[in-house]
Amino acid sequence: MRISRRAFAAAAAAVVLMPLSACGSGGDDGGSTDASGKVEGDITFQTWNLRANFKPYFEGVISGFEKQYPGTHVKWIDQPAEGYADKISADAAGGTLPDVVNVSPDLVAPLAKAGLALDLDKSAAKYRSEYLPGAWASHEIPGMTGTYAFPWYLNTGPLFYNKSLFQQAGLDADQPPKTYDELFAQALQLAKKTDGKVATLANVPTVEDFGRYGVELMNKAGTAFAFNDAKGIELLTKYKELYDAKALDPQALTATPESSGKKFLTGAVAMNPGSALDLDNFKKQAPTLYKNIGITDQITSTGHVNMYVMGVMVNSKTKHTPAAVAFAHYVTDARQQMSFAKKVAIFPSTAGSLDDPYFTKEDGTDETRVRIAAAKSLKNAVNYTPVLFSEQMKTALRNEVAKALQGKESPKAALDNAVKACDTLLQQEG
Repeated sequence: MRISRRAFAAAAAAVVLMPLSACGSGGDDGGSTDASGKVEGDITFQTWNLRANFKPYFEGVISGFEKQYPGTHVKWIDQPAEGYADKISADAAGGTLPDVVNVSPDLVAPLAKAGLALDLDKSAAKYRSEYLPGAWASHEIPGMTGTYAFPWYLNTGPLFYNKSLFQQAGLDADQPPKTYDELFAQALQLAKKTDGKVATLANVPTVEDFGRYGVELMNKAGTAFAFNDAKGIELLTKYKELYDAKALDPQALTATPESSGKKFLTGAVAMNPGSALDLDNFKKQAPTLYKNIGITDQITSTGHVNMYVMGVMVNSKTKHTPAAVAFAHYVTDARQQMSFAKKVAIFPSTAGSLDDPYFTKEDGTDETRVRIAAAKSLKNAVNYTPVLFSEQMKTALRNEVAKALQGKESPKAALDNAVKACDTLLQQEG
């Protein structure tokens, strides 16, 4: 799996809520929430499309755990990326959910609501201080008390921009936009100078973009969405101006992260978000672009960049709670996370790990520069996408945004309709 911004951004399909009676790990109807007993027994551990590239790493982790805790045995299951959410839903409903499961926050929410995710604030509170506060909080569920997964690896990344395209438009390639006002102004200038042939952005605004802009996404109770406020309308209005001027790529309405990346590679768009992994891709596939690559920070009105986060959940119905909790903690502890981070461009969620020289010491390469900048920003980063924002809600927002950009609805009407649709879905899923 290419663990990059794109891997995190491509969130899995919505999980259907399981009945509360669903049981897991082949048991009848319950395990224990007490993790203080002896660590022993056979448990299953499920990952999300990681075996192909990281088989030796995970086999080493499992071997180390079994050596540390004689009397344990971990069976590793790896599921493909395609249909992962549906697989979790089916397992949960059928009572075959593994003991320890790789999840993202949106996947853990319905499991927690169905009583299938162990509350770590009750069962593993002693480990909380080992993790970055923002990472631990990423698996809290609005309207519920508790935390329902250990935070695992994180990712964020900069904005890449094509210096050559900026120069051709009369912009200072060494002074990329730092604020939204600068971004929108420069995008309009670039489109005008190129007669609409080069767009600056390739993606329509998503819920995380509204969050970065400073929009209040949900009410505090987590019972209703709120991104149709004045700031939300302002952002969508700005995007409408970009779209009309062809400063936003005309195909943005149907773009995927992959298609946007290809447009950036070919010089059809001037800016695109990414991660350190993308630099190697630029070097191999677009050497001319690589020579002209500019790197700048994510643009945000809040002072906090967006963070993508993965987690490790413990099935509350496991028959071996001490072993399952111990293993979930072992996989996500500082030593294992640092080891994993040196194999692929991801970042540890453990407190203090981002101060390691690997994330702080420059060596003159762009790859290290991106890694250091990202690590620094992650210390106070936020997972803007609401935990309760399902795939269906993302589609509803995207459809309404498209109508606004095409002029079929006003930005206000589009966001009002999106909030209404998302609130309806929220009530159905709740």
